[in-house]
Amino acid sequence: MIHRGMRQLLAGACALLLAGCATLSDQQRDEAAGIARAARSTQVDCMRADACALASPLRVLGQQAIADSTPAAPRHVALILDDAPDALLVRIHLIRSAQRSIDLQTYIFDEDDSAQLVLDELQAAAFRGVKVRVLIDQLAALRQVDSLAGLAAVHANFELRVYNPVLDRARLPLPMYTVAAACCWRKLNSRMHNKLLLIDGEVGITGGRNYQDDYYDWGAGYNFRDRDLLIAGPVGTEMAANFEAFWSSRRSVPAEQLGDVARLLHAQGAPPPPHAPYRKPERVRALLAMVDDEAAIRARFVEPAMSVRGVQFIADLPVKHWQDRPAAAEAAAEAASIGLRTLIAGAQDDVLLQTPYLVLSKPAQHLFRELHRQEDAPRVRISTNSLASTDAFIAYAISHKYKRRYLRDFGFEIHEFKPFPADAPFEPGALGADLPMLDEAAPATPATAPRRPTLRERRLAERGLRRDPDSEAGRFRALGSGGMPVRLKQAGMRMGLHAKSMVVDGKVGVVGTHNFDPRGDTYNTESAVVIEDAAFAARLAASIQRDMAPGNAWTIGRRDSSPILPGVEYTLARISERMPIFDLWPIKYATSYEFVPGPDCPTPPSPFDPAFRACHTPVGNSPEVDIGLKWLGVRVFTAFGSGLSPIL
Repeated sequence: MIHRGMRQLLAGACALLLAGCATLSDQQRDEAAGIARAARSTQVDCMRADACALASPLRVLGQQAIADSTPAAPRHVALILDDAPDALLVRIHLIRSAQRSIDLQTYIFDEDDSAQLVLDELQAAAFRGVKVRVLIDQLAALRQVDSLAGLAAVHANFELRVYNPVLDRARLPLPMYTVAAACCWRKLNSRMHNKLLLIDGEVGITGGRNYQDDYYDWGAGYNFRDRDLLIAGPVGTEMAANFEAFWSSRRSVPAEQLGDVARLLHAQGAPPPPHAPYRKPERVRALLAMVDDEAAIRARFVEPAMSVRGVQFIADLPVKHWQDRPAAAEAAAEAASIGLRTLIAGAQDDVLLQTPYLVLSKPAQHLFRELHRQEDAPRVRISTNSLASTDAFIAYAISHKYKRRYLRDFGFEIHEFKPFPADAPFEPGALGADLPMLDEAAPATPATAPRRPTLRERRLAERGLRRDPDSEAGRFRALGSGGMPVRLKQAGMRMGLHAKSMVVDGKVGVVGTHNFDPRGDTYNTESAVVIEDAAFAARLAASIQRDMAPGNAWTIGRRDSSPILPGVEYTLARISERMPIFDLWPIKYATSYEFVPGPDCPTPPSPFDPAFRACHTPVGNSPEVDIGLKWLGVRVFTAFGSGLSPIL
């Protein structure tokens, strides 16, 4: 006899399944769309041909590049966006500079301060006469159905579509997510991971950042070290064509036609557009004060911009998500993965790769294994997350399982990002995160003058603070994340790596959305900008190498061999790793090392250099981590979760 509680649980699951599978008639959808259309404002606040756009020296730079271009010799302007608040500032500035169109495509769109600010600016652009199109992936689309309905009805110049909705819904709360996983696993996994902001088809921003506070140093407990690329020039035409392919795809559905949004429109009419009070209004005001400050825009974006050649935009198409796609469409469907592997395969001297999740697909593993077997194999350096810094401990667990393979078979030099890096691009204060400021004048000694505290010192002072419960990273990272960051030995705001970049032979630089992982190869659509320009590649390499510096990362090296039967230990570890499911051997091939500078160690040697151990000290498999249940989770997924690597 089934227990009453179990019966209730089964009944609830069945009700959810029925609700998730329930569909509206075409007439009901048309009526809901009509409600949204009728509510849309047609008011235009500006009658000028340029839609009262903000005069932008950055746009002038891009327009000059287009004017100087020919079909045989296209010219471009590029700028690496390492500083997180700057990445938000330039987005707002460019939105205000738009004269004709704004196309925004993203994976995550939250409703916190940074995302709300962008939404406010997009709506303002629509009211001054700019055509605004927003395409968001369903899995991480706005939190509230009311928000989607309100935006669907805000203005005739504002269109919102949701990519690949499962169960005819714009939002998937956790119970419905469970239902979707049971009935529609492949469709649930097929996500649009592309990120693009394109202004008037001329200036684009792409890279790792989504629209959430954690990506702009506005998170109170956790922030991402990320990277975008601003690119202006003829490549904007290719970006526009790729956006159009997604926008017109059968998987991109107007928000007002989805079941949950349509039902709300029928029941309540069109709600007002979303605008919750800002959590930190003073920070929003400080950023907005700089948007039309020409001197600040020139100093932050115009002067550092580079004139570059050899620009290519490689991007997957929605056909990647067709199970029945024709063979002729394979190259277009997987353009990003194929393009990146081709670049790596052609490396002669050096591959510098940065990815937050070091989980390689089988084609990538084969590629790096063959590369390492070459007589003059190129050096391969990897910047990735440590367990202490990652937002995806399950993905890290899979990476942890294959450390021996990465070091021994692929020749990787792995540098794992620290949660409290000493010297990473970061802006506390008015525009950035909520870090306490120490006294401007540190206690002076006879040998030292008063000085400003370093970022490292401010972070150390802040570690004793409690986390803001409203700032939890990973609210929308339900798929492929492995949950929240692990608990550390010390509290305080920390950073995790999220940038996806590559430099090949010091000549070619890549910034994009691809994590170089199985998800990017198989399930996600991805994009990247490839620039074959030595000066640009050098600047990008310097940025990645900064994240790999000893103050910012631990180096992974082989663990000292056991004095008792080391060959037996190694053999058992290798057998355990090669088992398709189980990996229970507790002693791993590699561990983390901290660089110890000295007279004989002015710079850190490679982990394959005989001097490595003399210049480094081992700090354990999981430095800074408070060993607890998450550690148990890492061991469980290391032992049993290797089959999940394609979806992590």
